Amino acid sequence: MKSEQKLSFAPSFLTGAAVVLLLFLGVYLVTKYAQEEAVKEEQLPLTEVEKAYISRIEFAKRKVSRAANFLNQEVTFVFGNVVNHGPRAIRQMELTLEFRDAFGQVVLRDVRRPWTSQAAPLTGGQSREFQLTFEHVPASWNQAHPGLRITGLLLE
Repeated sequence: MKSEQKLSFAPSFLTGAAVVLLLFLGVYLVTKYAQEEAVKEEQLPLTEVEKAYISRIEFAKRKVSRAANFLNQEVTFVFGNVVNHGPRAIRQMELTLEFRDAFGQVVLRDVRRPWTSQAAPLTGGQSREFQLTFEHVPASWNQAHPGLRITGLLLE
């Protein structure tokens, strides 16, 4: 009877090992592809024309909230509206957000885009809601609104 158990154990073990190996391979390929896509996204320009246009862009109704995800980890959300008070359409925008500690030191600096490149441009006089998600904000963050500045702008 023991030899029958050993014979049935080997194929089951090999099948299980193959499934685990395929899962790790899948995670590796997905992660690698996502990193390559992120690298392909070039930094947006910020020429003198774009710098001058920044004064016509307003961030309204900014809110910050935190929630626990399904793994019981804290996730931080930054919400708001981008308002284009200028005459030109904004194709894309890069924002640098800075989370600070109680001493005013930057504990997290991250560059994000408030909408995807496939989204319609934000034309003059329009506003658009945005939501940015941060999964790993340090515990030393002072819970205040993060600093937000435009570090890249693509106008039409």
